[in-house]
Amino acid sequence: MAKAQKSYVCQACGAVSTRWAGKCDACQEWNTITEEAAAASVPKGLSGSKKGRVIDFVDLRASEQTDYARLVTKIGEFDRVTGGGLVPGSALLIGGDPGIGKSTLLLQAVCALSRHGVPCVYISGEEAPEQIRMRAERLGLADAPVKLAAATNVRDIIESVRGAEVLPKVLIIDSIQTMYIDNIDSAPGTVTQVRTCAQEIIRLAKSRNITVLFVGHVTKEGQIAGPRVLEHLVDCVLYFEGDRGHQFRILRAVKNRFGPTNEIGVFEMAREGLIEVKNPSELFLAQRSEDAAGSAVMAALEGTRPLLVEVQALVARSNLAAPRRAVLGWDQNRLAMIVAVLETRCGISLSGHDIFLNIAGGIRIAEPAADVAVAAALVSALKDEALPADTVFFGEIGLAGEVRPVTQADVRLKESEKLGFKRAVVPKPGKKSDKGRDGTITLRTLNHVRELADILGL
Repeated sequence: MAKAQKSYVCQACGAVSTRWAGKCDACQEWNTITEEAAAASVPKGLSGSKKGRVIDFVDLRASEQTDYARLVTKIGEFDRVTGGGLVPGSALLIGGDPGIGKSTLLLQAVCALSRHGVPCVYISGEEAPEQIRMRAERLGLADAPVKLAAATNVRDIIESVRGAEVLPKVLIIDSIQTMYIDNIDSAPGTVTQVRTCAQEIIRLAKSRNITVLFVGHVTKEGQIAGPRVLEHLVDCVLYFEGDRGHQFRILRAVKNRFGPTNEIGVFEMAREGLIEVKNPSELFLAQRSEDAAGSAVMAALEGTRPLLVEVQALVARSNLAAPRRAVLGWDQNRLAMIVAVLETRCGISLSGHDIFLNIAGGIRIAEPAADVAVAAALVSALKDEALPADTVFFGEIGLAGEVRPVTQADVRLKESEKLGFKRAVVPKPGKKSDKGRDGTITLRTLNHVRELADILGL
């Protein structure tokens, strides 16, 4: 057997080099390269040394009807994000900040499944079974027939699952960064260990039709720690987001082979655990001050769900050479573009002002349909005049100042009507979407962002 060689692996991107360096040439990160033991090299001439095993091919069309029933947790927001439930044999990865509620969410999900007769196993590399029981008692889940274990050796985990009297249908690994394989010299959490451990557990899940859910740590930038290949290995990647200063938590799907991406589920953190929010728009607007300048309501769309959120802007004269631009819940570069368009195309001077922008409720909005709402909030804050309380905004703004249509406008308007809004400032619909629409909400269409102040009477 060939002797294992030393290699140097970047813990941020997984790039391999033959010697140590302070900076990774692939991702340009500093102090991320560590020494790891590389696997023995494959002998040369493999194609002629031994014949491979013949692969069995099957037809795309099944010879008989196959049951692909999903495992439904009856937690509506969780099932929505996963595409209607857990697919047997799939692998899911959920990441989030420490203490955000990842373990609590998964414990509630497996307890709900086990109460419906689904065998579930919860393996923790960070907590003892007694600690998990304490959390289950606090959440009122202590009577759920879930099997618990504290282990970090992947070889032991695989053998125990294979030899179980009742093969589990759902397996929780909390967390993948604590797992290790004993024939690899690297420490747990390194690129080699995380990648190899995930591959072995996923291979077990696919061969035995077990749904496996990994908990993943995140970096300070909010990305799942470890190699990017980990996200390619799994079938579904979920991010659990939220601000600790708010009680709301957002479960967001960024990859899903069995359902829509960019779908979100909204939860409220309470003493009894995570409570699903049926109508998040109503809660996000519950504490809105209708007579405050710089406040605009935006009709966003997260996956298939319409969501009404409040955009808050504060514009104050600055004495600094470079005025401040602080943004929470939105893209800072997008704000800079909107400010430049308002100054260049509309003659609204904002260059000498500090600008603070916030999406209320701790939610993060990524779609460009927020442009019109942000522009309206900025104009309102600059003129210190409140916007009409019964008006909702959405639309994308181009660099020339034109206002462009966005997808699923009817869904956004329907949600606005349901919450009692009477008017909507929207882009002029294109030719393909220029249809008659039934509804009580009055539409004010925009062709150019300079028309915004006239429509609002500011």
